[in-house]
Formats: sequence, C-alpha cells, structure tokens
Amino acid sequence: MKMPSAARLSLVALGLMLLVPAGSAAADKRPFTIEDYYKVRNPGSISLSHDESSLVYSIRETDLPRGKAQSDLWRVPTSGGDPVRLTWTDDVSESSPAYSPDGKYISFLAKRGDQESSQIWLLPTGGGEARALTSLSTSIAMPVWSPDGKYIAFTSRVYPECTGDDACNKKRADARKGGPSTAYVSDELLYRHWDFWADGTVQHVLVVEVESGEVRDMTPGDSDAPVFTLSFAPHYDFSPDSKELCFTRNGDPTPEHAWSTNADLWVVPLAPDADGNTRAARNITAANKGWDGQPKYSPDGRFIAFRRQLRAGYEADMLRLMVYERESGAIRELTAGFDNWVEDIVWRSDSSGLFFAAPDQGNHSVYTVPLAGTAGRPGDGVQRVAEFASIDEFVPTADGTRLYVARRAVGAPKELWALSLRDRRGPRRLTRHNRELEETVDIRPAETMWVDGANGRKIHVFLIKPHGFDPSKKYPTILNVHGGPQGMWSDAFRGDWQVYPGAGYVVAFANPHGSTGYGQALTEQISGDWGGAVFEDLMKVSDALEKLDYVDADRMGAMGWSYGGYMMNWFQGHTDRFKCLADMMGLFDLRSFYYATEELWFPEWDLGGPEWKSKLYEKWSPSAHVDKWKTPMLVVTGQLDFRVPYTQGLMSHTALRRKGIPSRLVVMPEAGHWPGWYDMALYYTAHLDWFHRYLGGDPAPWSVEDFVGNRVFDKDTGERIDEE
Repeated sequence: MKMPSAARLSLVALGLMLLVPAGSAAADKRPFTIEDYYKVRNPGSISLSHDESSLVYSIRETDLPRGKAQSDLWRVPTSGGDPVRLTWTDDVSESSPAYSPDGKYISFLAKRGDQESSQIWLLPTGGGEARALTSLSTSIAMPVWSPDGKYIAFTSRVYPECTGDDACNKKRADARKGGPSTAYVSDELLYRHWDFWADGTVQHVLVVEVESGEVRDMTPGDSDAPVFTLSFAPHYDFSPDSKELCFTRNGDPTPEHAWSTNADLWVVPLAPDADGNTRAARNITAANKGWDGQPKYSPDGRFIAFRRQLRAGYEADMLRLMVYERESGAIRELTAGFDNWVEDIVWRSDSSGLFFAAPDQGNHSVYTVPLAGTAGRPGDGVQRVAEFASIDEFVPTADGTRLYVARRAVGAPKELWALSLRDRRGPRRLTRHNRELEETVDIRPAETMWVDGANGRKIHVFLIKPHGFDPSKKYPTILNVHGGPQGMWSDAFRGDWQVYPGAGYVVAFANPHGSTGYGQALTEQISGDWGGAVFEDLMKVSDALEKLDYVDADRMGAMGWSYGGYMMNWFQGHTDRFKCLADMMGLFDLRSFYYATEELWFPEWDLGGPEWKSKLYEKWSPSAHVDKWKTPMLVVTGQLDFRVPYTQGLMSHTALRRKGIPSRLVVMPEAGHWPGWYDMALYYTAHLDWFHRYLGGDPAPWSVEDFVGNRVFDKDTGERIDEE
C-alpha cells in the first residue's frame, strides 16, 4: 500500500516539531547531567495483543547511586489511556514480554526465587500470579511462541554432548565453576568471541511444550544454531501450522568460522522421530556462501522471508530481502534496486508483502514491499511508510493500516507511539514515561547541515547546541566519529548527545564515507581506505564547523569509539587542529590487532586479506605515525573487549606518555566492546573531566578518582557523599 506523500510528510513535520522542547522554554529548564541520563526510562520489547487492544512491553530503569538496574512489565491500551505496571518485584528484572497467540498469557523472562538463571514465566492476562514454565540450569533468551500456542522456542548455551539433557549440562557447569582450574583450552580459532571465552558450550534453539514443560533441543550439534549475532531479533521461526522450525547455522567447516560470515537457513520438523530424538535438519540456502538470517514464515505458509548478504566474508555487504518458496525451493529478491540495508522484517497478515526497517539518511524508517517485489527496477514497489526519527521497533496491525512503534529522537527519549498509515492524522503518543524529565530538563534537539566531502559526496552532519545557547557567544566544540566503521549516526536519543551540551559544548556528529543509510556505494568506499576519504570528510566537516559564528575554533576536540577511536589515533599523526582527543576502544596497531581479534573476516575484507598478505595493515596503522603525535588524549578501554583487544588502548597510552604527551588511561575490567550501563557512567565522567581540562566546558559533577573509588554515592541511602 502506497502512503500518500502528504501523509508521510505530516509524520516528518510532526517529528521536527517534537524536537522543540515542550512546556516551558528551554532556557527555563536546567541543564542535562549524567544523573539525568540515568533517570531516563526506556520502553521496549513491544508485543501486540491478539485483539489489538493493548501493547505489553518492558521498561528498563537504572539507579545510579546504588548501582542497580532492573526492568518491569507494563501494558498500555492502544486506544489511549494510562499505562499499567504489571510486575513489582524489587531487584528482579522481567523482560522479553510476549502475548500468547490466544491472548491468555503473557510470557516473559525472569530469574526469581532460587532459580539459577533467567527462565520463562507465564502471567495469566485474566489475573493471577505468574508461574515458571521452565526450570533449567542454563539461561534462556529470545522466547518465541508457536502459532498454535503449544510451544515456545528459545535459545540457551548448552554442552552439545549433553544432547538436551539439562542434568548433564548442570553437572558439567558445576564442575567447571566448582573446581580450582579456570583455564581455557582451544585447538581452533574463535576461542573467544565478543566478551566471552569459548568454554565448551554452544548456542542452541530449544523448544518447551507449554502444557507439560518438556524441553527438547531442536538444533543438536557442535556449532552455534542460531549463529551468533548482536541483533535483538530471533533468528528462528515456527511455520504457521507449528509443525516446522527454521533456524540459522554456519554450514562451513568449524575451523573456518573465524573468517566465515556464512549463515544458512535450516528447517527441521518439530515432531521427534520414533525414538524421541530431533529429526535431521535440511539446509535450504546452502548455495549462498554469504549470510542468510532472520527467517520469517508467511502467514499462509507458502514462503519464508529472510535477509541475505551475497558476498562471503563481508559483514557490511548489502542486506537484501529475500523469499524462499517452500514448495518449489525457488529463492528471489524483493528489494532489488533498494540501496540501503534491510533490517527488521514483518509479514503483512494477508501474506501480500512485508514491512521492513532500514537506515535512511540519519533516520531509521519503515518501508513496505509487495510480494511481487521490485521486478529489478530501482525503488519500484518499495514504499517508505513511516519516517519518524529513529524507529527502534515496530508492530503492524492485522489490516496493515497502523504501526505501533518504539521511537526516539536526539531531543526525545524513547516512547511508544501509534502511527496511522492510511490518512493524514499525525502520530499519537501512547506513553509518557519520561514526562517529568522532559518538563524540567533541557533535552537538546539536533539541527543538520551538509558539507562537501571527499569524492564529491555531500556529508550529513548533526549539530547540537549547548544549554543556554547564545548566538553571540563562542562555544567549545566536540566532533564525535562513529564506529563500525560501517554504521550511521542517527536522530536518536543518546547520552553523548545530552551530557556534553548540558556542560556547555556544541556537539557535532557526521556520517562520512563508510556510513550506512546513504546508499551502499558510500558504505563500501571505506574498505581498504581507512585513513583516506573518511579523514578528508572529517577535516572538511571540521573546517565547516570552525566557520560557524558560535564555534570557538581554538577550543575544538574530537572523540570516537571503535573505528571512531581508531580515527582519534589517526588524527594524532595527521592533524594538530584539535586541542584534545578521546579514544574509546580504538585501534592503534593494525598488525597486532589482526592477530588478537576474533572475527577475522572483518580485517581480512576491510584491509585486503590476512596481515601477511596485505600492505594495508601497515599503510593505515596509526602506530606507524607515532613520531608525529602531540595532542593530549584520553584512552578508555575494557578488558573483556575481544573485538578490539584492550592492549590496543594500552599501546596508545604508552606511546603518548613515553613521548611526554598528556594522557589518561581508563581500564574497565568487566567491560566488553559495549560496556555495561554503570561503566558508561564512568565513561561520561572521564570525558567531561578531560574536555573540561582542555576545552573549558563545565567540569564533571565528581572526580574520576572518586567515582572509581566508589566515593560519590552512599550505596545504601543513594545520597551523595559529603565531599568534606
């Protein structure tokens, strides 16, 4: 269904209006602080009831003074009205809520009472107490109901040799935890991944029968099934008749998994064989050596939709929307000519097409495409139906005329909204969980500008002006470079976009070469060119920023995370325009990085092969230019970061201090590449402190030393500790 352009524009216009602070003028509100960020309540994991009368979702809250976080379940009428809190368990989190197909239960995950790990619970929608459905020794994630309501599929890390026997899993895990040895042994690569060591367990899909509680392993074998992913979408699905399960698994030999991005779709009958064992699965996408994932059966059962990358070993290849015809085995693409990545996918209830999300020039928008696809003509058949800043989640109604979404913008924390797709009525806000914060704190909106970059490309830049902005004054400015490197800064609420403007800084964040959301060609142009066009883009963005009347060109700093941290190290050897830099989880020496990271497919594609076969590791390594380093730099890293090992940060700090350049090293022992929420409070503190020293904005609300030493808050009362 094509959305009228005027209706689509009304969403855009209202989205822009929502960036303007509501209620009293921004000047009458207080500046945003670190403590304010941890008062934000984040709704998510939305599920629509079978009669479409309500949404159930979780709310995550943090208590910074006490160092605690938890989530609870809420329900809100889709017609409007106040949300109702469903769970009230102190110090226990309930998450991943989902209505059962018949609407009688809300399933959720929680670790309650004497449970050893997160389990599936069932809450009757008609009233009454929740009951535990599972009692496994292993932790459960991503539950999915079967359409007939008789089963729930979920993932868990198990010992493959236990073949689904939980007593066996528990025995092995207890022996591991209870003994004096804590060593790891491996004969292959991927001996550690992201933030965990390979300990003999693998991720499998298991199924629990709701009536009996009986659990069965549906993906037995020695490798992960589904494949490891950072996505919050499950990579398995039930057929509409609940007789078959589709899941993902890497079909390549296990020793090759460290440099293989392959993931295939496999189907397996739900019913066991005569001996009660899971039947053999069948690979239905073996011909594609790239990545296939997120299978979704059509409601009529004829098709399985999924997302595909064609090029093996390239994690940033175009993500296409495909359909597999179950009867014939034919596979075809629906989004040929669509030039951005297809992300989350949802079938229309009549199987006539699908909705999907995609990055869209700094937004995350929702599109629709008919089952006939685009017929190979660019854009033909694909229609954008919702452009509303960053839509993190969406659920369509059965008739396809409305979307319920979890939405955020730079100047608006995440809330739930209803979007009409058939008329010009604007978005309707369903929740106001952050009302008090919005009414009292200056949550800064973003402005945009476009800058002429490298190769004749226009580069999109977001700008956030500081609290109490006066156009006659000049302000210190921070340029933030995104990671990935194939990623995108978007119009989305984020701590960095509020904490620094609250302390008096202009904040700029650009989407240079390598970014997603601006066509695949721009995304691909960073591979093999890490310090080339991107660096030129960022220098031209900096030039443009310096020309703004309110930017103090003598007080400009830059920061970045992951590849953005790499760029800080690259800046060190190639420009002295910044008064200070801040490197978070950044790469310093590309040659040593190759031999210590885990996902080898990434450097092998982006840097031209294994290290011993490519000169690009030396060409683009910041370590080759240490002789030119001179800028003070903050270095933040985590010991559990196996993507960019923390020794990269240690090397940066060593280079700086050995040369007599001011540096501060912050090492977080429990942090991976994406630190936990409490470590992020240290991150904001360290950055505010560093920028205050060299750029002159407001100081951090407490010292880094006091925060690290647990001398800021009384963990029992939650009160600030008297500085005297």
